[in-house]
Amino acid sequence: MLDWALVRNKTISIADYAQQFTVADLRQQTRAMVNQMLALLETCQDADVIFVPVDLNAHDTFAANASELEIAWTLGHLIAHVTATAEEAAFIAAELARGVPSRGGRSRVEVPWRTITTVAQCRARLLESLRMRLATLEVWPDQPDLSNVYRIHESFPELNALTRFVFGLKHDDDHLAQIADVVNQARAARQ
Repeated sequence: MLDWALVRNKTISIADYAQQFTVADLRQQTRAMVNQMLALLETCQDADVIFVPVDLNAHDTFAANASELEIAWTLGHLIAHVTATAEEAAFIAAELARGVPSRGGRSRVEVPWRTITTVAQCRARLLESLRMRLATLEVWPDQPDLSNVYRIHESFPELNALTRFVFGLKHDDDHLAQIADVVNQARAARQ
């Protein structure tokens, strides 16, 4: 797995960090990330997927409505969120790699999190996401256009194809501890 410490403590920018990776590396790291999430689900039961954890830091700036702004995320919610974000990164990265000019905006579809209620659905969503992310890497040209850039938001730096894809992996990693915490809280609540 990737070590994000230098990016998190701002010793290196994510753009500089991403430049070390080949498309083969991106495939390997995507598989490793999804496998790590699948491993976290191994001891889960269906009730764990809808278990509402205690999360004193719960705040979703992009919540669908005000009533969801401060709710703690269930395991189903987390899986819907991380897969949607990583897929968005992968699809935008594929366009950038091909030289498609950035149109700005988002390229995001999130499975409604309340529909994910079983461990089997979590696994299926992760495997579907893995398949889609890997497929986007197959459309990268042999010589990707790394001068073509995209900006998620004006507060973000410009991202090329490598950086945009790697940003999705970092976002996955940002939520691993949260997923593990929800799994542990749900297991404790069962006992």
